[in-house]
Amino acid sequence: MGRQAEANSYVPLPVRNGVAPSYLWLTETLAGGMLRFLAARFPDVTVDSWAARLQRGEVVDALGAPLGADSHVRKGMRIWYYRELDELETPIPFKEKILFQDEHLLVVDKPHFLPMIPTGRFLHETLLVRLKAQLELPHLTPIHRLDRETAGVVIFSHKLETRGSYQSMFQKRVVKKVYEALAGPIEGREFPFTYRSRMQDAAQFFVSEEVPGEPNSETLIEVIERRGDIVRYRLHPHTGRKHQLRLHLSSLGAPILNDAFYPVALPCKGDDFSAPLQLLARSISFDDPLSGEKRTFHSERTLDWPTGDSR
Repeated sequence: MGRQAEANSYVPLPVRNGVAPSYLWLTETLAGGMLRFLAARFPDVTVDSWAARLQRGEVVDALGAPLGADSHVRKGMRIWYYRELDELETPIPFKEKILFQDEHLLVVDKPHFLPMIPTGRFLHETLLVRLKAQLELPHLTPIHRLDRETAGVVIFSHKLETRGSYQSMFQKRVVKKVYEALAGPIEGREFPFTYRSRMQDAAQFFVSEEVPGEPNSETLIEVIERRGDIVRYRLHPHTGRKHQLRLHLSSLGAPILNDAFYPVALPCKGDDFSAPLQLLARSISFDDPLSGEKRTFHSERTLDWPTGDSR
């Protein structure tokens, strides 16, 4: 699909039910009209759906003028539209909790299973769209990400003028992030210890793998408690590679409980919410780049021990 609205440029369509409009630059001039172009450009969307959107005036040019089915398709045009799903979304029965809000930041405790942003079959059932609809913050943007399967603390910016200052903290790696996970025991190690490896995208695009070479990922691993064959670990990632914590524990012979990707990617369970990944972003700490104040935010969620006991 097209890209979502750039917050610092003119946007001819408003945020609708928490969904920001998307845009697409046209790279060539084509005959046949706008409906034909859209149907060919987005084959997963039906022709009838595009026809209805055009008729409702929900596809516009850069100045906000509605486009019709027969409108010209010209190189250099930028068109705007709302992303929609042809099928109803399955409600995700877990709620986010707002931990903190000021004029710059919004800090949220994300539940398991809720995607951060619209992607694939998720649109309204995403954290960003839920928050925009609830709080009417049109410039809300996450400044880091959590996997859909991971719960815990995540930070959003909602003020354009200061967003870069907070984003730079993550780029400079001056943010301290602490996670917790439930997994089996790691044998042959003295705790705490640091695990390093070289990671890259695997052939299956949605997972990562370890390969020989100079390490580009690093995690400090501690034990909090052990109950039988299950251990609660405290994890300090010093780098932020995709699925780093999940892959590191799996490579150490202790995959996180209910991990459907590591060590083996299992068939998708669709809308089965019965077995959440036992990984939690417990806290985030940093020195505020504007005020210099020390800030720490903690998740109020818990991990689920197999016995039903949780802390």
